[in-house]
Parts: sequence; structure tokens; C-alpha cells
Amino acid sequence: MAKNDLISGSIWDEYSNQVVNRMNNPQHQGEITEERAKELGTKLIVADFGAESCGDAVRLYWAVNEENDEIVESKFKSFGCGTAIASSDVMAELCVGKTVDEAVKITNIDVEKALRDNPDTPAVPPQKMHCSVMAYDVIKKAASEYKGVDMESFETEIIVCECARVSLGTIQEVIKINDLKTVEEITDYTKAGAFCKSCIKPGGHEEMDYYLVDILADTRAEMAEAKMKEAADASESGELTFDKMTLVQRIKTIDSVLDEDIRPMLVMDGGNMEIIDIKDNIPHYDLYIRYLGSCSGCSSGSTGTLYAIESVLQQKIDENIRVLPI
Repeated sequence: MAKNDLISGSIWDEYSNQVVNRMNNPQHQGEITEERAKELGTKLIVADFGAESCGDAVRLYWAVNEENDEIVESKFKSFGCGTAIASSDVMAELCVGKTVDEAVKITNIDVEKALRDNPDTPAVPPQKMHCSVMAYDVIKKAASEYKGVDMESFETEIIVCECARVSLGTIQEVIKINDLKTVEEITDYTKAGAFCKSCIKPGGHEEMDYYLVDILADTRAEMAEAKMKEAADASESGELTFDKMTLVQRIKTIDSVLDEDIRPMLVMDGGNMEIIDIKDNIPHYDLYIRYLGSCSGCSSGSTGTLYAIESVLQQKIDENIRVLPI
């Protein structure tokens, strides 16, 4: 059945012509026998891999030249949906002519992109991206069979998004470097969560070990803790400037100066003052205060006293501080 024969506007419109063509006419489907491998002067490798999330499975055949590890011929059998057939067909094709080590570097994104009709339009709907992941995983299984090693030895990082093959380390680093605050920003920067969306939060297509919402929360908590430690270290060494302080640190710093230079004067006249808020109004820092006791009705609160408070804080803390009584 050709794509054009399908109902317009249905989910089939989300599949590329390449996918539909390979569903119907796969070029590398079949098997490589021992006799065929001997005829080619190669070693036969047969690897099976199944996806628990959908029940699909694929068997990959390689005829490998043991002298240079080149994959001379590659075929597959797929036990699953049409997308799995199309993905496996491209996967087998991409393996031919590569060494085993080169084949292991083929990703599911390489498979999906090879199925696109144009570079900017995904070949399959998001929920079917796991089919190309299965094609990627069976390559690792075949390579492990050939090299006699564990399949997991080819995976050096924790993969959070299986669809886009994005690792935990990459996501954490991108959040820190770019100060990301939302899952949508993570997806924009890394493509994690852009396809089947299972890795975004619990309740998706399949259960995951890591979710973007948790990684974001944990990483930002680490960032905040690191910033507080940095600020504390700088404060202890006398290197922390007012613009780098947290709100609490700014209030404590101002209160310390007020206690030493301003409040004793106010208390002598039966008054006092309290800090209400500090707001950035770059290049200024607006300090909102409230006069207490006799100061609350004193006319100098908006003239001489105000000037004295502002002058002391500008000299001892930051020249951009403005004091605004309310």
C-alpha cells in the first residue's frame, strides 16, 4: 500500500515516504547462512534484540571479514511493526562497509534521519522513535557477540532519553552552563523529550529510571547550593560584592551597618527603623525602609536623616544604594 493511498490527515501522514517504501519493500530483509558467510570468506554473527515496551524484536545478521573487522554483508529479520521493519532495513544498510567499531557508533538518530524525506521533517511520529532505538541496540548486541564482550561495555554513560540518545551527564551540564529553568528549555537545547516524551515525567509511553523533571529539580538545587557556598566562601574572605549577594545576605550586610552607624542615633531620639525590602533597579539597589517610634513622624526622615542613612550605606556597602522610606 502506498502512502498516497492512505487516508489524508491520519497518523500515516506523519510517516515519511522512505519509511512507507521500506515497510513495503525492505532491501536488506532476509538471513545470512553459514554457507553464504563461508562463500564470502567471513565470520557469521547473529544477534537478537527485543523491546519490552512494545514486544517488537529484531534479528541482525553480519558477515564480518575477520582480517579487518569490516562488515561485508548485513541483513535482518524483524518481528514487529512496519516502523521496526523500516528502521531495521536502514540500520542493516548503514552497517555495510563499516568496521564493527564504526558500526557501534551508528545511533538511533542516524537511523531516523536516514529515513527522512527532507532533513527538517521527522520520519516517524514521536511514539515510534523507540523502533529506531531497537535497531541501534541490536548493533551493540552484534558487536558484543563478535568481540566476545558484554553489550553494556559499549555504553559508558547513563542514557536518559533513549529516543535522542541523550545522557544524564549531558543534560546536567547543559542545565548548568545555560542556567536552564524549564523542561522545555532542556528539550530545545538537547532534543531530550522531543520524541516519545517518556523521559519527561512518570506516566509516559514506558517507565524510565530518570525523568527530566527530577533531573532539572536536582540540578538546580545543586546549582543553588553551590552558589550559596561560593557566596559564603567569598563573604568569609571579604571578596563578596553587594551585587553578588543573595537577598538575605544583603539585608544582613545593611543591618550590620545600620546597627553600627545609624540606629544608635535614632534610638537616642526615641526612634528606629526597619528594612522592608531590597529590589534591583539596575544600576541602583532600592532599599525600602520604615521609620519606627518618633522617627515615623519626624520631618527629617525624608531629608537630613534619610540623607545620612543613604550616604553611610553608599560609602560602606555600594554607591548605587538608594533609600526609599514608605
